[in-house]
Amino acid sequence: MASERASSEPVIIKKYANRRLYNTATSSYVTLDDLAGMVRQSQDFVVYDAKTNEDITRSVLTQIIVEEEAKGTNLLPVSFLRQLIALYGDSLQALVPKYLEHSMSSFTQNQERMRHYINNALGGMFPFGSLEEMSRRNMEFLNQAFSAFNPLMAGQAAKETARPAPEPKPAPPPANESGKDALSDLQKKIDALQKQIEAMGKKE
Repeated sequence: MASERASSEPVIIKKYANRRLYNTATSSYVTLDDLAGMVRQSQDFVVYDAKTNEDITRSVLTQIIVEEEAKGTNLLPVSFLRQLIALYGDSLQALVPKYLEHSMSSFTQNQERMRHYINNALGGMFPFGSLEEMSRRNMEFLNQAFSAFNPLMAGQAAKETARPAPEPKPAPPPANESGKDALSDLQKKIDALQKQIEAMGKKE
């Protein structure tokens, strides 16, 4: 039981003042590329500053992303980076991490199916049917983020997105059924009826 519990715990990486990273599980120094490989293999780890014992995992993971982007593997569009930077200090800043987490979680859960579509079924085409479908999925993710942040806000957001479209207003009545046109039609019918009565009297 002790070994199973130990194996489920994240690997501890220590970062020293000389920027070297030390894997305490293997008793060896590692690089950012090694840590990137651990991420791809779903190996969990945390990084601590060797001097202060501060958890610096976030900054090290960010370094890995910067290194990967520098290699030419550009996963983050410039427009996305600009939007992300603009959200720092915004009133919605607290929602962004949860929104991105839900988005990437959903993407990860469906990546095998998407990979199959891209490589085989669609010959490399984009797997989603339309941009509208992407927008719908994003709204679902946003509602989930609202739910995690504030259930009351989530309920209101769900009502707004689920609110049915207003019913179309009934078309105005035809001109011959209103106002003077209706009276004119009625007068014509009365005149026609009067002529029929007069014609019947003449025959008698």
